[in-house]
Amino acid sequence: MEYTCFDLACLFFVYSFLGWCLEVAYAAVGRKEFVNRGFLNGMLCPVYGLSMVFMLVFMDSLREEWFYLFLGCMIVGTVTELLTGLLLEKAFHLKLWDYSGHRFQAGGYICLTAAAIWGALGIFVIKWANPMLMGVIKQIPYLPGIAVLAVLCLILTVDSFMTVTALLHIKNQSHAMAEIAEGLNQASHSLQTVIVGLVDRRMNRAFPGLEKKEAETEEERQELIRQKEVFAYGCSFHKIAWIFVLGAFFGALVEMVFCRFTMGWWMSRSSLVYGTFSLVWGIGVAGATVVLYRYRNQEDSHIFLAGTLLGGAYEYICSVFTELAFGTVFWDYSGIPFNLGGRINLLYCFFWGIAAWVWIKKLYPLMSRCIEKVPKRIGKMLTYLFLLFLAWDIGISALALARYGERARGVSAEGGLAGWIDQEFPDGRMEKIYPSAKTMDEWRP
Repeated sequence: MEYTCFDLACLFFVYSFLGWCLEVAYAAVGRKEFVNRGFLNGMLCPVYGLSMVFMLVFMDSLREEWFYLFLGCMIVGTVTELLTGLLLEKAFHLKLWDYSGHRFQAGGYICLTAAAIWGALGIFVIKWANPMLMGVIKQIPYLPGIAVLAVLCLILTVDSFMTVTALLHIKNQSHAMAEIAEGLNQASHSLQTVIVGLVDRRMNRAFPGLEKKEAETEEERQELIRQKEVFAYGCSFHKIAWIFVLGAFFGALVEMVFCRFTMGWWMSRSSLVYGTFSLVWGIGVAGATVVLYRYRNQEDSHIFLAGTLLGGAYEYICSVFTELAFGTVFWDYSGIPFNLGGRINLLYCFFWGIAAWVWIKKLYPLMSRCIEKVPKRIGKMLTYLFLLFLAWDIGISALALARYGERARGVSAEGGLAGWIDQEFPDGRMEKIYPSAKTMDEWRP
């Protein structure tokens, strides 16, 4: 099923509201009273909206494969929940839910029971609920619908701002609120104080186990000092940016060597038209670092299993995205046993698991130490230069791929930019850069 931006926006708000209803019902059963269990002050749980939209976009092609659909929805929902939990703790040092008392849990953020519920919800939505809901959405007049969505987006933005303000209040007590208050208009300060107080009390009532950051210990103070002195210390923005760039570069080289020894010839495995960079590897390595960093001391089998599941789901989502965005298939595993629609196969999923273990246990500590030795000022400057270059390279590559797909469909160039792309990146050059890429007309799973 194909979705427009209007459809996806409507679905996000609907499923965010239904998720909020589900959370409220769950809390009412457990605590015998009405409690607003949403993260926001309003009647929305965005984690449900985002998870369901991702499932609908990336898992719809599995609707006839019950087991894989369940597994895919379970992984998408669990990863979304994990990233949300990590983000909240990283930004606010808060936990809004805790599965520590459940079996087969990881850090209290996710557990097997919740993962199974995500899988069941995904099947129910994709197989039954969403077709009926789409029938209703298609009947909504476009302009009134846009107006309603604009109002909802405004409400969501305001609610998010006030909730984040309240969470900063919880984290830093009067200090953070004083800093925020300095940047606000004095006339609105009293109103803000009232709203933040209401949200604060609501958060503490909805989440009685809400964790607050205690006074810093001497060890934490030393950690903060080291963060200021060392470039890209810990799992920081600059560290992840460097890992993304280096992972994209070395990942493309590894694939080229692999193709040389398995196929007998050197094959370009770059995702971009300039340089040797594989975005799949770059994003995968950076994402694995963010997700698995705090679990780097866990048992090897746990790292391998997490890498196998997450890597397979990630590769599947990348395959669907490139097909939807560019009408092009960059890899096809149809000839390999135990494949799923040619997008992923069991052997390569195991490779992801091995790669996750090798990366987290062996390579990351070494690369992390090397990155932290870069002078701080030079390191920051190089970070932004790398990211600016890659942003430009990604933009040019996206245009070249779009025109490559249009030319295959017989669409002529319109305008100077399209003409320049056709001249600079003709089919012959594109076939050298992306030798395994096929247009949708050429590929039949």
